[in-house]
Amino acid sequence: MTITISLQAWEDLQQEVNETVQYDPFDPLDVTWQLPRLVGYGYMRWIELRQGLELEITNFRLCDRLILHCPELPSRLKFHCHLSGQHEDKQTIVGDREFALYGSGLAPKESNVGPKQKALEVTVYMQPETLRSFVGNSNGQLPVGLQQLIRPNERERYTRVAKITPSMESVMWQILQCPFQGIMKRMYLESKALELVSLVLGQESEIQMGERTIKPLNAGTLERIHYARTLLLQNLHQPPSLPDLARQAQLNEYTLKRGFRQVFGTTVFAYLHKYRLEQARQLLTTGQMAVSEVMKAVGFSDRHHFAAAFRKQFGVSPREFLMRHKCSV
Repeated sequence: MTITISLQAWEDLQQEVNETVQYDPFDPLDVTWQLPRLVGYGYMRWIELRQGLELEITNFRLCDRLILHCPELPSRLKFHCHLSGQHEDKQTIVGDREFALYGSGLAPKESNVGPKQKALEVTVYMQPETLRSFVGNSNGQLPVGLQQLIRPNERERYTRVAKITPSMESVMWQILQCPFQGIMKRMYLESKALELVSLVLGQESEIQMGERTIKPLNAGTLERIHYARTLLLQNLHQPPSLPDLARQAQLNEYTLKRGFRQVFGTTVFAYLHKYRLEQARQLLTTGQMAVSEVMKAVGFSDRHHFAAAFRKQFGVSPREFLMRHKCSV
């Protein structure tokens, strides 16, 4: 079955569930509302970080395929990042662990979402003026590699879909599991939203300027790159050296380094470092292990090094993170 609904009817449904709307008691600009039961289960959360910059977090499962009919309207810039779920419109299909970059301009008439899928998404909306405010020159002109992102309202907007990188995924999880409230929460989420935008725009600029001309890896090399990652993560406590990892994966060292960055968006040991910290964050979230136990479980031997690395990645110490999650349970 497919549910087809107009934008006006969708807004009316939202009004009907107003009694389930939740406002952050410390932040009236942070609003969560439950999905209408007619279409599914879950929530959508909107946070106005500043004028011209908004963050949307969606976590829901649809009952059936949903087609939302929207008129052609001018749109702002949109950085739509999926951890799971699928979204379709006239211009794009965005799937699991993919992102869509939408420039400003004319948005398509119809938007579709896949059936009975769990959707976990982080989206940043930005007005063109907000993007221009980061430009260092006096005339507000964007770099050549980003000028395609801002188009007149009558022109169809620019779009590009790609896989999210490990760095992007890490920032998304930091947004989803923000450890702060009040003013610190707003500062933290704004910094992470801008970090996510900068990762997407950095990639976009490289592509447009011809600096990222990627030659696809053949199937055999791609399989060995993924095998190298598996070997790396199986040995968190004593990871192999780069030459040893290349030998075990049956690759030369140059191909391993180049291919790993191409597939995972970062170096071998930067990936390992982030993976350890993400595992530590997940273990601390359960509240069932002490900080020292978590540190050892993910392969750190020095607690000062672990605490400094964790704070640099997540903005708080492991002990503070653990205490906040225990208090929230």
